[in-house]
Amino acid sequence: MGLSPDITERLARARADLRMGVPVVLQGGALILAVETLNAARLADLRALGGDPVLAVTSWRAETLKARAYDGDIARIVLPGDATLSWVQSIADPADDLRVPMKGPLRSARDGSAHLHRAAIALCKAARLLPAALVLPMDNVKTFATTHNLTLIPADAVVDTALSPLHPIISARVPLTVSEAGRLHIFRPDDGAEEHYAVEIGQPDRSRPVLSRLHSACFTGDLLGSLKCDCGPQLHAALAQMGAEGAGVLLYLNQEGRGIGLANKMRAYSLQDQGFDTVEANHRLGFEDDERDFRIGADILKRMGFSSVRLLTNNPRKVTRMEHCGITVTERVPLKVGENRHNAHYLATKATKSGHLL
Repeated sequence: MGLSPDITERLARARADLRMGVPVVLQGGALILAVETLNAARLADLRALGGDPVLAVTSWRAETLKARAYDGDIARIVLPGDATLSWVQSIADPADDLRVPMKGPLRSARDGSAHLHRAAIALCKAARLLPAALVLPMDNVKTFATTHNLTLIPADAVVDTALSPLHPIISARVPLTVSEAGRLHIFRPDDGAEEHYAVEIGQPDRSRPVLSRLHSACFTGDLLGSLKCDCGPQLHAALAQMGAEGAGVLLYLNQEGRGIGLANKMRAYSLQDQGFDTVEANHRLGFEDDERDFRIGADILKRMGFSSVRLLTNNPRKVTRMEHCGITVTERVPLKVGENRHNAHYLATKATKSGHLL
């Protein structure tokens, strides 16, 4: 029936469920709960179902925990019979790792498929939660989901890496300090995730390379003026250069904290206060160095009629990713601003571990 949610809508519902602590059922045979939003009552209910639940974490988190990641990119940690809620959440969250470094011994499962566990972690990431999930294998999942009014989704749909289609919603004139000829474009993805924005300065010629920047949202730097990063100065310098040239497009992508979300970014900041650098903090949380999807920026540029850019960036990987997405980068324009005593180590890590040209 046409009124029923399609798979994209069910995935959006599943992300929302996990954020609220509600279980989700995966076709193929598993009940999953996000560890971050797990409570004691639901942990007890999960145990009452019987079976052998495991705690799925990424290989990065497993490395910190000294747990075996037999599946390569993830580890399936067998849940001890006496595991408490605080113990389960300490496996996912590294906040107290230095205070309580020994969580184990931890035993990892090595037999059987990890496909459903991989899907569970992907769904947690998409929900901007810590990448850790309790996974309980079960039969008759369709009946179980119907009986308990739970969202049922196929695992393959979760791990599908296709980009959700973006649609232009509205654009309107917004006079800016750097240029009175400013226009803001709003783009919305089909999958119910965050909207993304394009700030157009002047009337750029679509037949020529446009001065452009892919700028990932940074609440702390862009809005609060944080000195821990160079994001705010880069944002304002990019807009100023576009204003000075009379034309340009700044893509403001809602991928806070290199794609892990503001809450997890603050967790990473807390770990940095313990002595870890940006990359190490992300890894201890269970994330990759960079979880952003720059295909979003390329798609927006194409929808706006641009096929080539002069890219304002210090990150060669952005150039490579734009080229792979069909956007010709005719020039990499350096954007070296914002260094201070608070972010010197952060910028050094960008250069040594992420390849930024600073």
